[in-house]
Amino acid sequence: MDFTVAIRTYNRVQYIPNLLEQLKAQIEVDQINWEIIIIDNNSTDNTAEIIKNYQDNWDKSYPLKYILETKQGGFYARKRGIKEAKADLIGFLDDDNLPALNWVKQAYLFAQEHPQAGAFGSKIIGEFEGEIPENIEEIAAFFPIITWPETVCFNSSKHKGLLPPGAGLVINKKVWLENVPEFLTLQGPVGDKLERKGEDTEALIYIQRAGWQIWYNSEMVIHHLIGKKRLEKEYLLNFCRGIGMSRFYTRKLRYNSGQFLLISPIYLINDLRKLVFYWLKYRKVIPKDVVRSAKMEFLKASFYGYMTFFCKTYK
Repeated sequence: MDFTVAIRTYNRVQYIPNLLEQLKAQIEVDQINWEIIIIDNNSTDNTAEIIKNYQDNWDKSYPLKYILETKQGGFYARKRGIKEAKADLIGFLDDDNLPALNWVKQAYLFAQEHPQAGAFGSKIIGEFEGEIPENIEEIAAFFPIITWPETVCFNSSKHKGLLPPGAGLVINKKVWLENVPEFLTLQGPVGDKLERKGEDTEALIYIQRAGWQIWYNSEMVIHHLIGKKRLEKEYLLNFCRGIGMSRFYTRKLRYNSGQFLLISPIYLINDLRKLVFYWLKYRKVIPKDVVRSAKMEFLKASFYGYMTFFCKTYK
């Protein structure tokens, strides 16, 4: 098996048909031996029924498999996909992703051309339902949306500290199993809860620390469908708070304990500076501006993570 597409899903059956149709329509894949696995992270809707209907009428040479993972958490769904995949190269899609018609081909080719890549991400184009706030670009990377025109390696000094998001991420299975711990501190979304986001970043840091390259491939394109709910204030605040809280831990992973003790005060001061300046600049509009409220929540959560660590360490 050359390539596995692993899709994790939870209670979003409305997206599954379009995603599967897009995968059925992939072009220039005749020479690629590949498969599709759907990991149902214990959905309570009719996800299983819809996929069974597709399986009964599946007329493609590449198989469509259904796996139920009852342990909820984005990391556990991804971990199960890795376990079940028959290929050494695994491309992850979320249920609200629509890959371009050449996504499988481009992913496979990139892996052949970059044997030192432990993982590489896709260009992600946001497709919003409903009205889009005019200042959405302030938090676009959190959704995630990434539309850089050029392919880049995150190991370079220019992009140090950055990593691709999990949507559209392709990994080398052997590299993952050898370098990513059996259990991560950040478990990703658990059902509808967003407090433990950052699991993909945590995993990629372990891979990068082991000496493997991490890339962004601009030729691999997916469209990310972003529903109206995700632009509602309550959701956005929880979403950005979860990302902010995980930031402390993913930064900490990049250093040994001694290094982090020295650098943590710098992070603390810098996060406080960003928090204060942002509040001073937008304090009058934050209560009524959903995007700036969410960005403020991210900055507060990021600072809180460092402040908690700082107080425990230097008390």
